[in-house]
Amino acid sequence: MITLTILCFILFAVVLVLLNGFGHIWNVLQTAEINFALGLSLKTSFISTFLCALAALPMAYCLAGYRLPGRHILNLIIKIPLAMPPIVSGVCLLLVFGTTSLGNILSALGVKLIFTVTGIIVAQFFVNLPYLVVVIKAAIEDVDPRLEFVARTLGCNQFQAFTRVTLPLIKNGLLAGLVITWAKSLGEFGAVLMLAGATRMRTETLPISLYLNLTVGDMDAVMAVAAILIIISIISLFVFELLGKREHSRLTGL
Repeated sequence: MITLTILCFILFAVVLVLLNGFGHIWNVLQTAEINFALGLSLKTSFISTFLCALAALPMAYCLAGYRLPGRHILNLIIKIPLAMPPIVSGVCLLLVFGTTSLGNILSALGVKLIFTVTGIIVAQFFVNLPYLVVVIKAAIEDVDPRLEFVARTLGCNQFQAFTRVTLPLIKNGLLAGLVITWAKSLGEFGAVLMLAGATRMRTETLPISLYLNLTVGDMDAVMAVAAILIIISIISLFVFELLGKREHSRLTGL
């Protein structure tokens, strides 16, 4: 009974936002501000997800496939951003790039992260990389390590064994992780707010746009943007579940 009540409450809250916002979506999509926010959100989320994939694959492979010294500590460190509130992650990034020699070096090289679009990408990357590492690591650990060993005995080097044996086997799990990572990047607010700020038509992603419109009392825009984000989240979750079922079927043979 309690479970059913909670599920009904979740569904009611989501449907309520959709009902209030759906009718305004077309109108807000005609405005330059929301078009900018949508375009910026898509661009930064795709770039940060791509960077997460590039970094997460080798990290997950090393953590899953090698008995590294202090491996448990390394696993703990990579999960720290998962446990922290995103806004605290943003504060960490703001201090690193704003008050340390690293920030000064990057600034001297012309790389500006604070209150810039690049800062949005960095914030999304920092917050979501650990999630993708955990997902890929779990997928790799489900693959029999003897398969790569056999591939190496047949002449493959380690990189070839991974790309030709392990990578195809974790494809569905990897894609599912990428879908959710992208959705999380698209909806990232706290870390983006702290590092990149909330400047209209400059660092205004969809979540930032929702926040800015809320501060001025434009509830039609707030509900429309919230509905857009919910629709994207539901589609992403559907794709994630579909890929997850395919991965389960592959592993169980059912």
